[in-house]
Amino acid sequence: MNYARFFNKVSLARKPSPIRVLTEIIQNSPKSLISMAGGMPNVETFPFTEATITLKNGSKLHLDQTAMNKSLQYSATSGLPMLHQWVSDLQTSVHSPPDTGHPMTCVITNGSQDGLCKAFEAFVSPGDNVLLEHPVYPGSLAAAQPLGCNLIPVQSDGDGIVPDDLRKTLSHWSPADVKDPESDIPKVLYCIPNGGNPTGSGLTLKRKQEIYSIAQQYNLIILEDDPYFYIQFTRPFVPSFLSLDVDGRVLRFDSLSKLLSSGMRIGFVTGPKPVVDRLTYHLMCSSMQASGLSQMTLAMILKEWGLDGFLDHTDKTAKFYENRCQLCLKAAKKHLTGLAEWSEPCGGMFLWLKLLNITDAHELITKKAYLRDVLFVPGNVFTFDSSAPCQYVRASYSTATEEEMNMAFARLAELLKEETSKEN
Repeated sequence: MNYARFFNKVSLARKPSPIRVLTEIIQNSPKSLISMAGGMPNVETFPFTEATITLKNGSKLHLDQTAMNKSLQYSATSGLPMLHQWVSDLQTSVHSPPDTGHPMTCVITNGSQDGLCKAFEAFVSPGDNVLLEHPVYPGSLAAAQPLGCNLIPVQSDGDGIVPDDLRKTLSHWSPADVKDPESDIPKVLYCIPNGGNPTGSGLTLKRKQEIYSIAQQYNLIILEDDPYFYIQFTRPFVPSFLSLDVDGRVLRFDSLSKLLSSGMRIGFVTGPKPVVDRLTYHLMCSSMQASGLSQMTLAMILKEWGLDGFLDHTDKTAKFYENRCQLCLKAAKKHLTGLAEWSEPCGGMFLWLKLLNITDAHELITKKAYLRDVLFVPGNVFTFDSSAPCQYVRASYSTATEEEMNMAFARLAELLKEETSKEN
């Protein structure tokens, strides 16, 4: 893989921050080292001494003075060693990435959104053609659209991205164009492979293999945005793109937000070292590092659980959302049959509804439904042209109770019936 082909001029110009590198050296040096180099504040001036966190099972995590000092001080951009090592071991154990000739590495980010944004900023130049799964997560649109690129939709259905549509889209170019520096052939494909936001769809292994083969043919980097990987409703897990990556063309984004805490803002990016390094250089001059206190707290929980304990927690979390999903489907069937269509989610937190006999759901949802004390997300925000009519809406079953789901869909059904009667 010639990674220089994928990076834009800004990313290629980034260099490691000497101060950030120095921080990592100090962090990994023996206690005998005397450092008068770093600009670290003295921890004796910090007002915090220790903390105890009680978990739901009654056990307690105690951060003593030493742990507090480590978590409250500057640390390496790649992450606290304790958490970074745990994440690296997790990726090796769960995904078993093939040997690509480049070492696999990780960087801890301020949630996976932070890493995703920096990836777009590293790969995309004005005028570039960028392939995005459609409908698409709005956060990705917010990151990519201001970069002046041309967003090209790749259609998805109940099983995720449709490989034939990807082939059709790329047929405008020849695979030989990847060798032409002046060609505008796309270099990046973005997707959410599991529990898609907003569709709830998930790529099958067969489709992943097809898509990876197409990526090889056209030399694409795959941005595997997978915050719902552990919230798949079937076991075993569908293998990830990272587990299929024999070339080093997958950059994977994971999040602990859906599993342990969204407010702690901890995610991680995994991929070939030359690629992850470029994102790390960007982090060095922006946020510098993810929250040390969040990293330390999560590292202690994960160390206590071990891999088996973590996977047991993810299984329970997936079962929780699967139960919520079934309640949502039951309520939708009761109230929206004949008024809307939907596919059963394979994971995640969302139900994607197609409203029948409705041309555009935007005003219906944002104004009329809101006035009846019910709120969904209109489908147009998940499209490249948010001004175009869209008859879809996204419903989330993550926090609503069974009673609330029934009330919400009953109110939506009443509104849809009224709108239909007006047209008739």
